[in-house]
Amino acid sequence: MSNLVITVSQLNQYARSLLEQDQHLASVFVCGEISNFTNHYRSGHWYLSLKDENAVIQAVVFRSSAQHIKFLPQDGMRVICHGRVTLYDRDGRYQLYIDDMQPDGLGALSLAYEQRKEKLEKLGLFAEEHKQPLPPYPETIAVVTSPTGAALQDILNILTRRYPLARVLLCPVQVQGEAAPAQLTDMMDKLSVRNDVDVIIIGRGGGSLEDLWAFNSEELAFAIYNCPIPVISAVGHETDFTIADFVADLRAPTPSAAAELAVPDAQDLAVGLAGVRARMRAALQRMVQTGQQRLGAVLASPKFTAPATMLDPYYQRADTAWHRAQLAAHNALRLYQSRFDGLSGRLTAYSPLGALRRGYAIARKNQTILQRADQVAVGDRIDLQLSQAVLTCTVDSVKREEEQNHAQ
Repeated sequence: MSNLVITVSQLNQYARSLLEQDQHLASVFVCGEISNFTNHYRSGHWYLSLKDENAVIQAVVFRSSAQHIKFLPQDGMRVICHGRVTLYDRDGRYQLYIDDMQPDGLGALSLAYEQRKEKLEKLGLFAEEHKQPLPPYPETIAVVTSPTGAALQDILNILTRRYPLARVLLCPVQVQGEAAPAQLTDMMDKLSVRNDVDVIIIGRGGGSLEDLWAFNSEELAFAIYNCPIPVISAVGHETDFTIADFVADLRAPTPSAAAELAVPDAQDLAVGLAGVRARMRAALQRMVQTGQQRLGAVLASPKFTAPATMLDPYYQRADTAWHRAQLAAHNALRLYQSRFDGLSGRLTAYSPLGALRRGYAIARKNQTILQRADQVAVGDRIDLQLSQAVLTCTVDSVKREEEQNHAQ
Protein backbone atom coordinates (compact mmCIF):
# COMPACT_ATOMS: atom_id res chain seq x y z
CA MET A 1 0.00 0.00 0.00
CA SER A 2 2.83 2.38 0.83
CA ASN A 3 4.41 1.86 -2.59
CA LEU A 4 1.11 2.57 -4.45
CA VAL A 5 1.04 5.86 -6.35
CA ILE A 6 -2.43 7.50 -6.46
CA THR A 7 -3.81 10.74 -7.86
CA VAL A 8 -4.94 13.70 -5.85
CA SER A 9 -8.58 12.95 -6.75
CA GLN A 10 -8.20 9.39 -5.50
CA LEU A 11 -6.67 10.62 -2.29
CA ASN A 12 -9.52 13.07 -1.66
CA GLN A 13 -12.14 10.48 -2.50
CA TYR A 14 -10.55 8.02 -0.08
CA ALA A 15 -10.42 10.60 2.67
CA ARG A 16 -14.07 11.50 2.02
CA SER A 17 -15.10 7.86 2.26
CA LEU A 18 -13.38 7.61 5.64
CA LEU A 19 -15.27 10.66 6.91
CA GLU A 20 -18.63 9.49 5.60
CA GLN A 21 -18.17 6.02 7.14
CA ASP A 22 -17.84 7.56 10.59
CA GLN A 23 -21.30 7.38 12.18
CA HIS A 24 -20.40 10.16 14.60
CA LEU A 25 -19.89 12.57 11.71
CA ALA A 26 -23.00 11.52 9.78
CA SER A 27 -25.28 13.35 12.21
CA VAL A 28 -23.61 15.99 14.31
CA PHE A 29 -24.65 19.16 16.15
CA VAL A 30 -22.14 22.00 15.97
CA CYS A 31 -22.38 25.37 17.69
CA GLY A 32 -20.39 28.38 16.63
CA GLU A 33 -20.40 31.93 15.33
CA ILE A 34 -21.30 32.68 11.70
CA SER A 35 -18.81 34.54 9.54
CA ASN A 36 -18.36 35.14 5.81
CA PHE A 37 -22.04 34.45 5.19
CA THR A 38 -23.00 34.49 1.50
CA ASN A 39 -26.52 34.10 0.12
CA HIS A 40 -26.55 33.00 -3.51
CA TYR A 41 -30.03 34.24 -4.40
CA ARG A 42 -30.13 32.61 -7.82
CA SER A 43 -29.23 29.12 -6.64
CA GLY A 44 -30.71 29.50 -3.15
CA HIS A 45 -27.60 28.02 -1.49
CA TRP A 46 -25.94 29.54 1.58
CA TYR A 47 -22.19 29.47 2.21
CA LEU A 48 -20.65 30.37 5.56
CA SER A 49 -18.00 29.64 8.13
CA LEU A 50 -18.54 28.49 11.71
CA LYS A 51 -15.89 29.51 14.19
CA ASP A 52 -15.08 29.61 17.87
CA GLU A 53 -12.10 31.03 19.74
CA ASN A 54 -9.62 28.52 18.36
CA ALA A 55 -10.86 27.05 15.06
CA VAL A 56 -13.04 27.51 11.97
CA ILE A 57 -14.88 25.15 9.62
CA GLN A 58 -16.44 25.82 6.25
CA ALA A 59 -20.15 25.05 5.90
CA VAL A 60 -22.83 25.02 3.21
CA VAL A 61 -26.64 24.98 3.33
CA PHE A 62 -28.26 23.81 0.12
CA ARG A 63 -31.48 25.35 -1.12
CA SER A 64 -33.61 22.36 -0.14
CA SER A 65 -32.59 22.89 3.49
CA ALA A 66 -32.35 26.70 3.45
CA GLN A 67 -36.01 27.17 2.51
CA HIS A 68 -37.09 25.46 5.74
CA ILE A 69 -34.99 27.67 8.03
CA LYS A 70 -37.25 30.38 9.44
CA PHE A 71 -34.66 33.14 9.80
CA LEU A 72 -31.90 34.63 7.68
CA PRO A 73 -28.39 33.99 9.09
CA GLN A 74 -26.08 36.96 9.63
CA ASP A 75 -22.42 37.39 10.40
CA GLY A 76 -21.74 37.37 14.13
CA MET A 77 -24.84 35.34 14.95
CA ARG A 78 -24.33 32.35 17.25
CA VAL A 79 -26.18 29.27 16.00
CA ILE A 80 -26.55 25.54 16.60
CA CYS A 81 -26.35 23.60 13.33
CA HIS A 82 -27.22 20.01 12.50
CA GLY A 83 -25.65 18.23 9.56
CA ARG A 84 -22.99 15.87 8.34
CA VAL A 85 -19.27 16.20 7.88
CA THR A 86 -17.66 15.24 4.60
CA LEU A 87 -14.88 16.32 2.27
CA TYR A 88 -15.24 18.49 -0.81
CA ASP A 89 -13.16 16.63 -3.40
CA ARG A 90 -12.25 19.57 -5.58
CA ASP A 91 -10.68 21.71 -2.85
CA GLY A 92 -9.54 18.88 -0.64
CA ARG A 93 -11.08 20.34 2.50
CA TYR A 94 -13.64 18.95 4.80
CA GLN A 95 -16.78 20.94 5.58
CA LEU A 96 -20.11 20.79 7.32
CA TYR A 97 -23.23 20.24 5.23
CA ILE A 98 -26.02 21.84 7.29
CA ASP A 99 -29.63 20.65 7.02
CA ASP A 100 -31.05 22.59 9.99
CA MET A 101 -30.07 25.66 11.96
CA GLN A 102 -31.35 27.25 15.16
CA PRO A 103 -30.28 30.45 16.89
CA ASP A 104 -28.24 29.79 20.00
CA GLY A 105 -30.55 31.35 22.59
CA LEU A 106 -33.47 33.12 20.86
CA GLY A 107 -35.88 30.84 18.98
CA ALA A 108 -35.82 30.69 15.20
CA LEU A 109 -39.34 32.06 14.81
CA SER A 110 -38.70 34.88 17.25
CA LEU A 111 -35.51 35.81 15.42
CA ALA A 112 -37.22 35.62 12.03
CA TYR A 113 -40.04 37.81 13.38
CA GLU A 114 -37.62 40.46 14.64
CA GLN A 115 -35.65 40.41 11.39
CA ARG A 116 -38.76 40.79 9.26
CA LYS A 117 -40.20 43.47 11.49
CA GLU A 118 -36.98 45.50 11.29
CA LYS A 119 -36.83 45.09 7.51
CA LEU A 120 -40.41 46.18 6.86
CA GLU A 121 -40.16 49.06 9.28
CA LYS A 122 -37.16 50.40 7.37
CA LEU A 123 -39.18 50.12 4.16
CA GLY A 124 -41.85 52.38 5.67
CA LEU A 125 -44.68 49.86 5.91
CA PHE A 126 -45.40 50.87 9.50
CA ALA A 127 -45.38 54.65 8.87
CA GLU A 128 -48.21 56.49 10.62
CA GLU A 129 -48.70 58.89 7.71
CA HIS A 130 -49.78 55.92 5.57
CA LYS A 131 -52.56 54.89 7.96
CA GLN A 132 -56.11 55.44 6.70
CA PRO A 133 -58.98 56.59 8.92
CA LEU A 134 -61.93 54.27 9.40
CA PRO A 135 -65.26 55.28 7.86
CA PRO A 136 -67.69 56.47 10.57
CA TYR A 137 -70.68 54.56 9.17
CA PRO A 138 -69.54 51.58 7.08
CA GLU A 139 -72.10 49.86 4.90
CA THR A 140 -70.12 46.69 4.10
CA ILE A 141 -67.51 45.04 6.32
CA ALA A 142 -65.32 42.24 4.96
CA VAL A 143 -64.16 39.70 7.55
CA VAL A 144 -61.07 37.70 6.53
CA THR A 145 -60.76 34.75 8.91
CA SER A 146 -61.46 31.06 9.32
CA PRO A 147 -65.13 30.19 8.81
CA THR A 148 -64.97 27.66 11.66
CA GLY A 149 -63.08 29.72 14.24
CA ALA A 150 -64.50 31.30 17.35
CA ALA A 151 -63.16 34.67 16.18
CA LEU A 152 -65.76 34.83 13.41
CA GLN A 153 -68.64 34.24 15.81
CA ASP A 154 -67.30 36.91 18.17
CA ILE A 155 -67.10 39.41 15.33
CA LEU A 156 -70.58 38.60 14.00
CA ASN A 157 -72.14 38.86 17.46
CA ILE A 158 -70.62 42.26 18.09
CA LEU A 159 -71.51 43.63 14.65
CA THR A 160 -75.09 42.40 14.88
CA ARG A 161 -75.56 43.89 18.32
CA ARG A 162 -73.83 47.20 17.75
CA TYR A 163 -74.66 48.06 14.15
CA PRO A 164 -77.14 45.74 12.40
CA LEU A 165 -77.31 48.11 9.42
CA ALA A 166 -73.89 46.95 8.17
CA ARG A 167 -73.59 44.10 5.69
CA VAL A 168 -70.97 41.48 6.59
CA LEU A 169 -68.99 39.90 3.76
CA LEU A 170 -67.39 36.66 4.95
CA CYS A 171 -64.05 35.87 3.27
CA PRO A 172 -63.11 32.34 4.42
CA VAL A 173 -59.40 31.47 4.55
CA GLN A 174 -57.04 29.24 6.46
CA VAL A 175 -55.37 31.11 9.29
CA GLN A 176 -52.82 28.46 10.23
CA GLY A 177 -50.58 26.09 8.33
CA GLU A 178 -48.46 26.24 5.20
CA ALA A 179 -51.33 27.30 2.91
CA ALA A 180 -52.51 30.11 5.20
CA PRO A 181 -50.10 32.91 4.13
CA ALA A 182 -50.92 32.49 0.44
CA GLN A 183 -54.67 32.36 1.09
CA LEU A 184 -54.60 35.45 3.28
CA THR A 185 -52.54 37.37 0.74
CA ASP A 186 -54.75 36.29 -2.16
CA MET A 187 -57.91 37.31 -0.32
CA MET A 188 -56.50 40.76 0.49
CA ASP A 189 -55.56 41.25 -3.16
CA LYS A 190 -59.08 40.34 -4.25
CA LEU A 191 -60.68 42.73 -1.76
CA SER A 192 -58.36 45.56 -2.82
CA VAL A 193 -60.01 45.84 -6.24
CA ARG A 194 -63.59 45.90 -4.94
CA ASN A 195 -65.50 49.14 -4.56
CA ASP A 196 -68.33 47.83 -2.38
CA VAL A 197 -66.28 47.24 0.78
CA ASP A 198 -65.79 50.03 3.34
CA VAL A 199 -63.54 48.34 5.92
CA ILE A 200 -61.72 45.00 6.30
CA ILE A 201 -61.22 43.00 9.50
CA ILE A 202 -58.47 40.38 9.23
CA GLY A 203 -57.55 38.12 12.13
CA ARG A 204 -58.03 35.02 14.21
CA GLY A 205 -58.08 33.86 17.80
CA GLY A 206 -55.06 33.46 20.02
CA GLY A 207 -52.30 30.88 19.80
CA SER A 208 -48.58 30.33 19.91
CA LEU A 209 -46.11 32.23 17.76
CA GLU A 210 -46.10 29.32 15.37
CA ASP A 211 -49.91 29.29 15.22
CA LEU A 212 -49.95 32.99 14.36
CA TRP A 213 -47.04 32.80 11.94
CA ALA A 214 -49.20 33.19 8.80
CA PHE A 215 -49.88 36.81 9.82
CA ASN A 216 -46.12 37.50 9.82
CA SER A 217 -45.90 36.82 6.08
CA GLU A 218 -43.99 39.46 4.15
CA GLU A 219 -46.33 39.04 1.15
CA LEU A 220 -49.36 39.58 3.38
CA ALA A 221 -47.73 42.69 4.85
CA PHE A 222 -47.37 44.25 1.38
CA ALA A 223 -50.93 43.23 0.47
CA ILE A 224 -52.27 45.06 3.54
CA TYR A 225 -50.01 48.05 2.91
CA ASN A 226 -51.18 48.42 -0.71
CA CYS A 227 -54.87 47.90 0.09
CA PRO A 228 -56.89 51.11 -0.56
CA ILE A 229 -59.55 49.98 1.92
CA PRO A 230 -58.95 50.60 5.66
CA VAL A 231 -57.78 47.41 7.38
CA ILE A 232 -58.21 46.43 11.04
CA SER A 233 -55.87 43.69 12.22
CA ALA A 234 -57.15 41.51 15.07
CA VAL A 235 -54.76 38.59 15.57
CA GLY A 236 -54.65 36.64 18.81
CA HIS A 237 -54.97 38.17 22.24
CA GLU A 238 -54.03 41.57 23.56
CA THR A 239 -50.43 40.55 24.21
CA ASP A 240 -49.92 39.02 20.75
CA PHE A 241 -48.33 41.18 18.07
CA THR A 242 -47.83 40.21 14.44
CA ILE A 243 -46.45 41.96 11.38
CA ALA A 244 -50.04 42.41 10.16
CA ASP A 245 -50.79 44.43 13.31
CA PHE A 246 -48.03 46.93 12.54
CA VAL A 247 -48.94 47.33 8.85
CA ALA A 248 -52.71 47.58 9.28
CA ASP A 249 -54.41 50.95 9.56
CA LEU A 250 -55.64 50.00 13.03
CA ARG A 251 -54.67 47.21 15.42
CA ALA A 252 -57.32 45.69 17.67
CA PRO A 253 -56.29 43.62 20.70
CA THR A 254 -58.92 40.95 19.96
CA PRO A 255 -61.38 40.10 17.17
CA SER A 256 -64.25 41.30 19.37
CA ALA A 257 -62.50 44.63 19.88
CA ALA A 258 -62.00 44.90 16.10
CA ALA A 259 -65.74 44.60 15.57
CA GLU A 260 -66.35 47.32 18.15
CA LEU A 261 -63.83 49.62 16.50
CA ALA A 262 -65.23 49.02 13.01
CA VAL A 263 -68.79 50.23 13.66
CA PRO A 264 -70.55 52.74 15.89
CA ASP A 265 -72.97 51.66 18.58
CA ALA A 266 -76.55 51.88 17.30
CA GLN A 267 -77.81 52.69 20.81
CA ASP A 268 -75.37 55.59 21.10
CA LEU A 269 -76.51 56.78 17.66
CA ALA A 270 -80.15 56.58 18.76
CA VAL A 271 -79.40 58.66 21.85
CA GLY A 272 -77.46 61.12 19.75
CA LEU A 273 -80.26 61.38 17.19
CA ALA A 274 -82.78 61.96 19.97
CA GLY A 275 -80.63 64.80 21.25
CA VAL A 276 -80.33 66.28 17.78
CA ARG A 277 -84.08 65.98 17.30
CA ALA A 278 -84.70 67.79 20.59
CA ARG A 279 -82.24 70.55 19.72
CA MET A 280 -83.78 70.96 16.26
CA ARG A 281 -87.28 71.19 17.76
CA ALA A 282 -86.13 73.82 20.27
CA ALA A 283 -84.36 75.76 17.51
CA LEU A 284 -87.48 75.71 15.33
CA GLN A 285 -89.61 76.90 18.23
CA ARG A 286 -87.22 79.78 18.85
CA MET A 287 -87.32 80.65 15.17
CA VAL A 288 -91.14 80.66 15.17
CA GLN A 289 -91.28 82.81 18.31
CA THR A 290 -88.76 85.26 16.91
CA GLY A 291 -90.70 85.42 13.65
CA GLN A 292 -93.94 86.04 15.47
CA GLN A 293 -92.34 88.87 17.46
CA ARG A 294 -90.97 90.47 14.33
CA LEU A 295 -94.30 90.11 12.54
CA GLY A 296 -96.12 91.71 15.49
CA ALA A 297 -93.70 94.62 15.47
CA VAL A 298 -94.20 95.11 11.76
CA LEU A 299 -98.00 94.98 12.01
CA ALA A 300 -97.89 97.55 14.83
CA SER A 301 -95.75 99.97 12.83
CA PRO A 302 -97.28 103.05 11.06
CA LYS A 303 -96.74 101.33 7.73
CA PHE A 304 -99.72 99.12 8.54
CA THR A 305 -101.67 101.19 11.10
CA ALA A 306 -101.66 104.41 8.98
CA PRO A 307 -100.40 103.51 5.54
CA ALA A 308 -101.58 106.80 3.94
CA THR A 309 -99.28 108.89 6.08
CA MET A 310 -96.40 106.74 5.02
CA LEU A 311 -97.00 107.74 1.39
CA ASP A 312 -96.87 111.54 1.94
CA PRO A 313 -93.08 111.81 1.70
CA TYR A 314 -93.17 109.82 -1.49
CA TYR A 315 -95.86 112.09 -2.97
CA GLN A 316 -93.73 115.13 -2.14
CA ARG A 317 -90.69 113.53 -3.67
CA ALA A 318 -92.70 112.71 -6.79
CA ASP A 319 -93.96 116.33 -7.14
CA THR A 320 -90.46 117.69 -6.70
CA ALA A 321 -89.12 115.28 -9.28
CA TRP A 322 -91.95 116.22 -11.71
CA HIS A 323 -91.23 119.95 -11.42
CA ARG A 324 -87.56 119.36 -11.88
CA ALA A 325 -88.26 117.29 -14.96
CA GLN A 326 -90.53 120.01 -16.44
CA LEU A 327 -87.96 122.70 -15.81
CA ALA A 328 -85.21 120.59 -17.31
CA ALA A 329 -87.37 119.84 -20.36
CA HIS A 330 -88.26 123.56 -20.82
CA ASN A 331 -84.61 124.59 -20.57
CA ALA A 332 -83.56 121.90 -22.98
CA LEU A 333 -86.30 122.97 -25.43
CA ARG A 334 -85.18 126.62 -25.27
CA LEU A 335 -81.60 125.61 -25.86
CA TYR A 336 -82.49 123.47 -28.85
CA GLN A 337 -84.81 126.23 -30.24
CA SER A 338 -82.00 128.76 -30.00
CA ARG A 339 -79.63 126.39 -31.76
CA PHE A 340 -82.31 125.73 -34.43
CA ASP A 341 -82.92 129.41 -35.06
CA GLY A 342 -79.21 130.06 -35.44
CA LEU A 343 -78.72 127.19 -37.85
CA SER A 344 -81.89 128.17 -39.76
CA GLY A 345 -80.68 131.74 -40.18
CA ARG A 346 -77.31 130.58 -41.41
CA LEU A 347 -78.98 128.16 -43.80
CA THR A 348 -81.30 130.87 -45.13
CA ALA A 349 -78.37 133.24 -45.63
CA TYR A 350 -76.50 130.73 -47.70
CA SER A 351 -79.57 129.59 -49.70
CA PRO A 352 -80.23 130.81 -53.31
CA LEU A 353 -83.35 132.73 -52.22
CA GLY A 354 -81.33 134.60 -49.64
CA ALA A 355 -78.87 135.62 -52.31
CA LEU A 356 -81.73 136.89 -54.54
CA ARG A 357 -83.08 139.02 -51.68
CA ARG A 358 -79.67 140.60 -51.38
CA GLY A 359 -79.88 141.84 -55.05
CA TYR A 360 -78.44 138.94 -56.95
CA ALA A 361 -80.17 137.34 -59.97
CA ILE A 362 -80.12 133.96 -61.68
CA ALA A 363 -79.76 133.98 -65.49
CA ARG A 364 -81.32 131.12 -67.49
CA LYS A 365 -81.38 130.30 -71.16
CA ASN A 366 -83.92 127.75 -72.16
CA GLN A 367 -84.29 126.80 -68.45
CA THR A 368 -80.52 126.25 -68.22
CA ILE A 369 -78.69 128.31 -65.63
CA LEU A 370 -75.94 130.36 -67.27
CA GLN A 371 -72.54 130.11 -65.64
CA ARG A 372 -70.14 131.15 -68.47
CA ALA A 373 -70.12 133.89 -71.10
CA ASP A 374 -69.70 131.46 -73.96
CA GLN A 375 -73.17 130.06 -73.18
CA VAL A 376 -74.90 133.16 -74.73
CA ALA A 377 -74.56 135.29 -77.83
CA VAL A 378 -75.78 138.72 -78.84
CA GLY A 379 -79.48 138.61 -79.60
CA ASP A 380 -80.22 135.65 -77.33
CA ARG A 381 -83.23 135.88 -75.09
CA ILE A 382 -82.60 135.05 -71.47
CA ASP A 383 -84.62 135.04 -68.25
CA LEU A 384 -83.39 136.85 -65.13
CA GLN A 385 -84.92 135.58 -61.88
CA LEU A 386 -85.06 138.27 -59.20
CA SER A 387 -86.25 137.97 -55.62
CA GLN A 388 -89.93 138.52 -56.53
CA ALA A 389 -90.02 138.51 -60.33
CA VAL A 390 -88.62 137.05 -63.54
CA LEU A 391 -87.41 139.38 -66.30
CA THR A 392 -87.15 138.34 -69.97
CA CYS A 393 -84.26 140.20 -71.62
CA THR A 394 -82.41 140.35 -74.98
CA VAL A 395 -78.61 140.22 -74.93
CA ASP A 396 -77.20 143.34 -76.64
CA SER A 397 -73.60 142.64 -75.94
CA VAL A 398 -71.36 140.12 -74.24
CA LYS A 399 -68.40 141.42 -72.30
CA ARG A 400 -66.09 138.87 -70.84
CA GLU A 401 -64.52 139.45 -67.42
CA GLU A 402 -61.02 139.94 -68.89
CA GLU A 403 -62.33 142.56 -71.25
CA GLN A 404 -63.91 144.48 -68.37
CA ASN A 405 -60.68 144.32 -66.40
CA HIS A 406 -58.79 145.62 -69.47
CA ALA A 407 -61.23 148.45 -69.98
CA GLN A 408 -60.90 149.44 -66.34
